[in-house]
Amino acid sequence: MMGSAGVVQRAGAIIYIIWLREIKTFIRERARIVGMIAQPLLYLLVMGKGLASAMSLDAAPGGLDYVKFMYPGIIGMSILFTSIFSAVSIIWDREFGFLKEVLVAPVPRWGVAVGKSWGGATVALFQSAILISLAPLLGIRLTPGLVVRLLPLAFLISFAITSMGVAIAARMESMQGFQMVMNFLVMPLFFLSGAMFPVSSAPAWMKNLMVINPLSYGIDGLRNVIFSETMITLEGGLERPLAEVAVKAGLIRWDLGTDILIMVLVALVLTVVGAYSLNRVE
Repeated sequence: MMGSAGVVQRAGAIIYIIWLREIKTFIRERARIVGMIAQPLLYLLVMGKGLASAMSLDAAPGGLDYVKFMYPGIIGMSILFTSIFSAVSIIWDREFGFLKEVLVAPVPRWGVAVGKSWGGATVALFQSAILISLAPLLGIRLTPGLVVRLLPLAFLISFAITSMGVAIAARMESMQGFQMVMNFLVMPLFFLSGAMFPVSSAPAWMKNLMVINPLSYGIDGLRNVIFSETMITLEGGLERPLAEVAVKAGLIRWDLGTDILIMVLVALVLTVVGAYSLNRVE
């Protein structure tokens, strides 16, 4: 019993230390903080407004515009990019010797993987909070209940994606190799997530890929939560929650419980894979 308690205590300590190091590193990089604030604005203004001027969602009733549809997808894209590239610190730590010092310490290696994932997810959560605060500019009602539900969901998505980055980075020997894999992986994850167009409107072969893409469930969950707090006026002046209308139009594919369950399972599996990858590091 004492041995198990000691392992848990050491694991908790290393998780906290690695998490705190990631946060302190982020806070000290002023350019990164400025970029984190500017990037969401760029996503909304350039991608949201730019694509909205060239596209429309004919299947969306009640005057739902493209920017409202894409807003949860922009949050998902921000989470994806920030989370998965947070894992690049593993390669820096390997090159400068910090990772070797940590791995030879009498602490469980899975704690290092979890600490890295928690740190990257926390940084991504900061950026998500900025995007969430901009919701009223898009005509989306921002309530305390919406924020309370959105932030844990955003953290869950961030943790799952960061764990994926940790699993990949632990097997990479160079920054160039990691960037090549990320460039090959990130854009398909985003474009096949339903962020820019509904899963229901995709061709059959693409729909199959979107269904097995874990990010699809994260963005679908974000839509479930965000649209549930926004009312839309239908013909005849009748008001309904936007989520209800979006489900009928095929803009929301699964219920929130299914989205959360899938993301929890993905997070657990990728955490195990990330811990296994770090265990194989020499």
